Amino acid sequence: MPRRTNYRGRPVAFPLGALLLAAALAALVVGGSRWLIFLCGVGALGLIDDLADRAPRGWRGHGRALLRGELSTGALKAAGTLGLAAYAAAGEGASGTAYGVEVGMLTLAAHAGNLLDTRPGRCEKGLVLTAALCCVAAGGYAPLAQIAPLIAPVAVAGWLTLRERAMLGDSGASLTGGMAGICLISALSGAAAYAAFAALIAISLYGEFRSISTAIERVPLLDRLDSLGRSS
Repeated sequence: MPRRTNYRGRPVAFPLGALLLAAALAALVVGGSRWLIFLCGVGALGLIDDLADRAPRGWRGHGRALLRGELSTGALKAAGTLGLAAYAAAGEGASGTAYGVEVGMLTLAAHAGNLLDTRPGRCEKGLVLTAALCCVAAGGYAPLAQIAPLIAPVAVAGWLTLRERAMLGDSGASLTGGMAGICLISALSGAAAYAAFAALIAISLYGEFRSISTAIERVPLLDRLDSLGRSS
């Protein structure tokens, strides 16, 4: 696997998300579902972004590229993720505003995965925390049903990233964030779904203009959780 330097300048295997995508494709072949199609799609779009090493970053960067008449891989990923989310959420039977919220949660959760993937293991921990809260809200493990085939591969990925042996890349971060989005729409409805959607909007906007890493470091509990298990 190719290597790229991480945030500390250490060369690590990249993108580990390609292996997560392979696992998702295998699960799709064994027992396809619209959720696995969504995850394979966002993982593939993220892999295209990973391979475009000089692509602009952030919504503003992609917007400026579009104004110049350039279709960046990030803009392609955003449009593709929205379309995949619309397809996946359509199977839930929701309509009107509720359907729009589900599409938004799936789309922004995949994006949030990319925003979190600036430190080893952070994206995977975000999925664990989201899944745990969703299971509590649902009173059981039902929110994990649709992502069950990928739980073990993501756990292995977390072990590798925490030890700074690999980086997820956009492919793995988008796929992992998408898994969190599936948990959210599986567990939440009504006011709870609107609150989760609002939180994802806030995270996306904050990450566009400010450093999420700095924000986490300012909160002792979050900082401890963020560094838990990470190589020193």
